Amino acid sequence: MFGFGVAVSFGLSADDSAPQWIAGDHHIHSRYSTGWDREQEPPAPILGGEAIYPIQMNALMAKYFGLGWMVATDHGGPNHSQVNLEQAYPELQQSRLVVPEVVQFWGMEFDTPGADHSSLIIPHSHEESAQLFAIESRFAKREPWPADPSWDAEPRLLEALKFMTTQERAPILIANHPSRSAKDIGVYGQYTPAELRDWNDTAPNIAVGMAGAPGHQAAALNKDGGAGNPRPRGYYGNARTLGGFDQFTAIVGGFWDSMLGEGRHWWVTANSDSHVHYSEGGVDFWPGEYSKTHVWAEKNHDAILDGIRHGRVFVTTGDLISALEFSVNASGVSASLGDELVVEKGAEIEVVIRYLDPESNNARGENPSVARVDLIRGDLTGVAEDRSNDSNPTTQVQQRFSAHQFSAEGGMSEVRIKLSAERSGYLRLRGTNGEELEPTSDEIGEDPWSDLWFYSNPIFVRVAD
Repeated sequence: MFGFGVAVSFGLSADDSAPQWIAGDHHIHSRYSTGWDREQEPPAPILGGEAIYPIQMNALMAKYFGLGWMVATDHGGPNHSQVNLEQAYPELQQSRLVVPEVVQFWGMEFDTPGADHSSLIIPHSHEESAQLFAIESRFAKREPWPADPSWDAEPRLLEALKFMTTQERAPILIANHPSRSAKDIGVYGQYTPAELRDWNDTAPNIAVGMAGAPGHQAAALNKDGGAGNPRPRGYYGNARTLGGFDQFTAIVGGFWDSMLGEGRHWWVTANSDSHVHYSEGGVDFWPGEYSKTHVWAEKNHDAILDGIRHGRVFVTTGDLISALEFSVNASGVSASLGDELVVEKGAEIEVVIRYLDPESNNARGENPSVARVDLIRGDLTGVAEDRSNDSNPTTQVQQRFSAHQFSAEGGMSEVRIKLSAERSGYLRLRGTNGEELEPTSDEIGEDPWSDLWFYSNPIFVRVAD
């Protein structure tokens, strides 16, 4: 399917013009996530107020930890669009020269009207700085001074999405830490199922997904790297992460499956949300140190953005795996991540799962092993009448595979099974190094390195009428 050659660290090909798995991070802060001197009128930005590193430093650390792409995503404040345009963007251009091995995108952590933050990824072009300025200056909810509460409303976000659809090169918008403001499991905060459906309906080619694994995963670590700091993973104080993943992703038959059951192209990613490294008293890992979003693409801006937009993505923590081949085959036709396969009712389909568990240590100096892979299956149930729907009761773990059930094929671990396509549906994967059948609530002070998971985006299987 993908045609991997010799396995190398992080699953990268030596030929940048060939499709390959490229690990990246779409949510990284620099010193241009500023503080504000509110003694001045209007407030003046204070560099390093919230995050402290230059963009070049983030890029160097991304390269060190095996990333091939990243997005500079500083969030805003009063007139912050000028800070991005006049100060941060020139530093990004310099960073591209300093660290050319990492494909670097321009973007921001959008101060989303009527919601929490989201990653806004701008396509690479000569107009990229002007494109972001046009969006941030008109729609970021913290942009106006004096502050204007009317900017913080969902209709303004839908207006922003409509504006983005008119731009010559469509950006991507990914909802960050969806349940960080939630009160409990199923009791949502600034993000709600209905709201994310509104996003996707308004701009299905732009609002394409959410962070499955949020950043701030090093919150429980002390400066020496030992666990036990009394802070929750991801800074999820109420509705805790589940194996490091947001409830919107981690609950089988939950919100994500409700979106996929409607046939929506709604993908999951992972990121660092890096502000300040844990070794300097912060709550963060460096980009790529713990979480990675792997995109199947040629190593250039356009191909990587297209891979994200179309769900050719899997995510992992702790470098549990570094490559994944997941395909569904019938009658000589094959579909992979983000794709759709059309078959006749009752057709036999072959599911092929191959992963690379790298023979190398992760950033913790450990070499974790995959203990189990779960194949998850759900039905396409049609558009939900209730836009607040957060469940798909048809979704279940189709089969659990322990590591010993995989055979070694071409340097990768492989298993094949056959299923009958009786109804239209989708298939997706997750895997872990642990023994939990379902990810459980992460305890305060829990060591994130002990509880690792990977998730794939889905493959749709549609039964012809």
